[in-house]
Amino acid sequence: MLLSYLIWDTLPEFFYFPDFLPLMGGRPVRYYGLLFALGFIVSQQIMFYIYNRENKPEKDVETLTVFMVIATIIGARLGHVLFYEPDKYLANPIEILKIWEGGLASHGAAFGILFALWLYSKYDVHFKGIKPVFTPIKRPGQSYLQVVDRIVIVVALTGCLIRFGNFMNSEIYGKPTHSNYGVVFGKDVREFLERPSQTGIENVDYQRIADLPPNDEQYVPINMILTYEPQDNVNTRDAVERFVLNNIPRYLSDSRYYLNDHFMYDSILYKGYEVVQLEDNRIRATVPVYGIVRHPTQLYESATSLLLFFLLFAIWFHYKSELPEGLLLGLFLIILFGLRFVHELFKENQVAFEEDLTFNMGQILSIPLIIAGIFILFRALKRGREPKTIK
Repeated sequence: MLLSYLIWDTLPEFFYFPDFLPLMGGRPVRYYGLLFALGFIVSQQIMFYIYNRENKPEKDVETLTVFMVIATIIGARLGHVLFYEPDKYLANPIEILKIWEGGLASHGAAFGILFALWLYSKYDVHFKGIKPVFTPIKRPGQSYLQVVDRIVIVVALTGCLIRFGNFMNSEIYGKPTHSNYGVVFGKDVREFLERPSQTGIENVDYQRIADLPPNDEQYVPINMILTYEPQDNVNTRDAVERFVLNNIPRYLSDSRYYLNDHFMYDSILYKGYEVVQLEDNRIRATVPVYGIVRHPTQLYESATSLLLFFLLFAIWFHYKSELPEGLLLGLFLIILFGLRFVHELFKENQVAFEEDLTFNMGQILSIPLIIAGIFILFRALKRGREPKTIK
């Protein structure tokens, strides 16, 4: 069924570097990082195409790429630090550098990119050693607004890929749908339980229970299937049964483990648990629980960003140099952050202090960008079309 829920428990690691490689051996490569990098790679190729069609130097695209990569990473990181968790990071500034632990804000990236493109339109940058040197420069046909108009096309595409990366990571998920539509995110529970040193569980899988209805909150019945490798005096059938009876309810009921964000323990449903020994001596425990079906807000944002990319690219492709400066930027800000404001209605708050706010931080930061977009679009339309300079 189209509106039937999906159980999503894909782990975020795409692959691991082989152990024999120096420095990188055993390190994971995650879907999020690959999609993040892919966004810049594809965007650069599209910018080459745009600059070719507009008879602008291709080498400028390489400079633009450097500005964009640095601005996106620094802006997104500082945005998260300042907007969402300033107390945590200002108390321990070295943590700001640990980008691999997560914590990037798209609003911070937006501000960083807008500032970096202003630098690009005014200065050329080269390095003496590690020291950047800024030299004033004029780039014909590349005013600040003209450059930003082209960049927002590929920013929309990169945003699509980054949000899909968030889905692969099972992060920034939405509120419960209280219906049969949505996604049950099982990755966090799977990662928590697949710790053999603490739980003895080798593998966690999920299976729908088709013959049982949802509960009153429309949480859906799901079997957690726990598989144990045989170990003498450790993973015996009796030991596994004790673990299932004593620990699983505690993990799913205690908010300290964060597992009750995804599954709910129910004492009546739980009576249907089963522990069996398989032919290969492995032990399998089948534990019925309720899965919390949530809005896949990462996919909402990914899809709308992709549609915005097609819209902006189509407008540019049709008009090119006839576009009034700022028109694409204005549309981008209005549509992207207008939709972001709406998406936040379905999204769980990222940090605790947002619970006391009328609008969460994502919505608050979107409002000035929407207003700026309306102002920029109005001015662009008022100017009318630029004189045609490209044949």
